[in-house]
Amino acid sequence: MSAWFTAIGDPSSLPDGVTVRDEWIPMPDGVRLHARIWSPTASSGPLPVLLEYLPYRLDDWTAPRDSERHPWYAQHGYVSVRVDIRGTGSSDGFFDDEYSEQELRDGEAVIAWLAGQPWSTGAVGMFGISWGGFNALQLAARAPAALKAIVTVCSTDDRYDNDVHYAGGAVLGIDMAAWGATMFAFNSRPPRPEVVGADWVARWAERLERNRPMTPVWLSHQERDDYWRHGSAAEEYGDIRAAVLAVGGWADPYRDAVLRLVEHVDAPVKGIVGPWSHQYPDRGLAPGPSIGFLQETLRWWDRWLRGVDTGVEQDPALRAWINEGEAPATYYAERRGRWVGAEAWPSAATTPRTVALSSTRGGGDGPLVARSPEHTGVDAGRFFPFGNATDLPPDQRAEDGRSMCFDLPVEEAFDLLGTVTVDLAVTSDATRANVVVRLCDVAPDGASTLVTRGVLNAARRRGMDRADALVPGEPTVLPVRLVSTGHRFAVGHRVRIAVSTSYWPWVWPHGTSPTLTIDPASSVVRLPVWTRATDDDVRFGEPERSTPLAIARVAPAEALPQRTVTHDVETGEWTLDVDPGYGGGRVYPDGLVFTEDARETYRIRTGDPTSARASSRWSIGLATTTWGARLETASELTATADAFRVENTVRAWARDGDEDTPEVLVAEHTFVDDVPRTSA
Repeated sequence: MSAWFTAIGDPSSLPDGVTVRDEWIPMPDGVRLHARIWSPTASSGPLPVLLEYLPYRLDDWTAPRDSERHPWYAQHGYVSVRVDIRGTGSSDGFFDDEYSEQELRDGEAVIAWLAGQPWSTGAVGMFGISWGGFNALQLAARAPAALKAIVTVCSTDDRYDNDVHYAGGAVLGIDMAAWGATMFAFNSRPPRPEVVGADWVARWAERLERNRPMTPVWLSHQERDDYWRHGSAAEEYGDIRAAVLAVGGWADPYRDAVLRLVEHVDAPVKGIVGPWSHQYPDRGLAPGPSIGFLQETLRWWDRWLRGVDTGVEQDPALRAWINEGEAPATYYAERRGRWVGAEAWPSAATTPRTVALSSTRGGGDGPLVARSPEHTGVDAGRFFPFGNATDLPPDQRAEDGRSMCFDLPVEEAFDLLGTVTVDLAVTSDATRANVVVRLCDVAPDGASTLVTRGVLNAARRRGMDRADALVPGEPTVLPVRLVSTGHRFAVGHRVRIAVSTSYWPWVWPHGTSPTLTIDPASSVVRLPVWTRATDDDVRFGEPERSTPLAIARVAPAEALPQRTVTHDVETGEWTLDVDPGYGGGRVYPDGLVFTEDARETYRIRTGDPTSARASSRWSIGLATTTWGARLETASELTATADAFRVENTVRAWARDGDEDTPEVLVAEHTFVDDVPRTSA
C-alpha cells in the first residue's frame, strides 16, 4: 500500500483482501497522469481492469465516492483504476477544454497502458457518471482494441443539444454560466504537495497562468458545428464496438441519451432509467428507490470482460421506472411507481396518442397569444438535481399562470413512457424567439406537478446546425421535443401542456421579447402511451457498496437558504439565489480540511430581456498542518441584443509551511470576453 494513500485514506476501511497503490501513467509526450489502483490482494493470474477517468481530483474531492465502488470491484476480482485527467488533480500538464482531443488521446493511451500491464488480462472496461460517463462513451466511439465494455451513467451522446450549454438550440443560461464558473473554479485548484513534491506552488502558479474560462468558447459556437460534433457519439453510433450499459434517471437532464443509445447502438446495449437524480443509483440519494447497481454492473463486466454467461443478454433492452403521480415537491425521498421492461426500443408496447390543442380545455379554433413575463421559469428547479432539499420543481401553478395552457382531462388512467412531442403552429412578431413547453400533471385540487419539458430556439426549427430567422407574420411550425419521461396519470387528473416564450434562467432570452400567436387547430401533441399493464418481472437487488471513506462534514460559517426567489416590486427585478450544494466542507482522515463555498445568483427585470445577469462566486480552501491553499473566483455573464459578455476573476494564495507560515499571493487574473450573438 502506498504511503500516500495511507496518509489520505483509511486503510482499515478497505474490504478484506483489497490493496491500493498510486501510480504515474506515462503519456506519449512525457506527461504523467496520476492514478490510484485497487487490486485483490491475492490472485492466481492477470485480471480484467476497470477505469474511471475524471478531472475532479482523486486526491480528495471524489475520494469519498471512489471509496464506495473501486474497492468493491477489487473485492470481486477486478483491478479498478481511477485516473485524473491531464492538468487536473495532481496529474501533470494543463487542462485545455472538456472532452478535448487531448483528453481523448490521453484516454486511449491510459487504456493501452492498463491493457499492457503484467497484472492485466488485456480486457478493459470503463465506467463513470456525468463527465466519466461522457468520456467512456466517447472513447468507446474511438474503439480502442482493449476496451470491451462500458457503463455510462447520466451522460449524453449529443454534446450540443443534450448537455449544459444549449437545449433545443437555446443558450442554457443556468448552466452555460454556472457550470462554466464551476469548472473555472475547479480547474484553479492546486496539485497535492504530497504527490507532486516541494515545487507544488510553482506548479500551481503555472497551472493558474494557463487556466482559461470555457464559457466564452462554448458561446462562440451557437449552432451545432464541428466543435460539438467532436465527442458526440450520436454522430456515428456504428463506431461503438464495446458493449454499452447506459443508465439514467427521470430527474436527470441526460436521460434521453439512454433511449437513443438503446435504439441506435449496434454493439450489445442495454438501458436502465430509474427515478434518480444526477447520482449513481446505489448511493441512497433522493429520489429513490436505490438499486443494487454495482451488482448489475458486475454482471455486465463478467459477461463482456470474462466471457461468463450472466444472463445480461436476456435482460430487456430497456428497464424503466414509471413514476406514480404525486403532489408537487422539491424533494422526494422515494418515488412511488413500478418497473417495466421493453424488449426493444422503440417498443411495440408504446402507442402514440395524437391530440390537437384545439380539442383540449383552453384550446378552441381561434388564435391564442403567448407572451410570457421575463421571470417565467423561476420555479423550474435545478438543472442538475443532486438529491438536495430544493432541487426539484415546486408547484407549477404560478408558472402555469405565466403561460398559455391547454388541458386534457384524464378519463382513464394511463402511463407515459418515452418522448412527448408538440408541433406548435405559430406566427411571430419578431425574427427571434424561444419557446418552452412544459407537460404537467394537474390534480383535482389544482396542484400542478411538472412531468417533463422541452425547449426550442425557433431559429433551429429546421435543424440544430443552421439558423433560420422567423419572418414576422408568416405562419410556421415549431417542433418541440420534450425530455423523455415515465409517468402515470390518474383518473380525474389533467394533462397540462403549458407554452411560454420565456424560461429564465434555464433559457437565456433573446434581445427582444417576442409575441407568438398559436393556431390550436393546427397544433398537436403526441403522447407515447405505454400499454402493457402487467408486471414485467423487472427486479433489482439491494444496494451494495464498500465502506465509504470516513470524512467529517464541516458546517458553513453562515447557513444560507439553498434556494430563494425574491421580487423587487419597485424595480421589477426578480432574483433567484442558489447554493449549488456540491459537497461543502469536509475533514479527511489525514487531517486535510477541505472547504467549499459557492453561490449562484440570477437576475432579470420585467419587460427587459437584456437585463438578464448570471453570477457565480466560489471560495475553496485546502489546508493541513504543513501547507495550505486558498482561492476565490467570480464569474458573470450578461448580454445585449448583439453580444454576450463573460467576466471571470481568480485570486489564489498558498501557505508553504506550518500554520504559522504567512500566505503568499500565487496568482491574480481577470478575463473579459465579448462574444457576438449569431442566433442564440
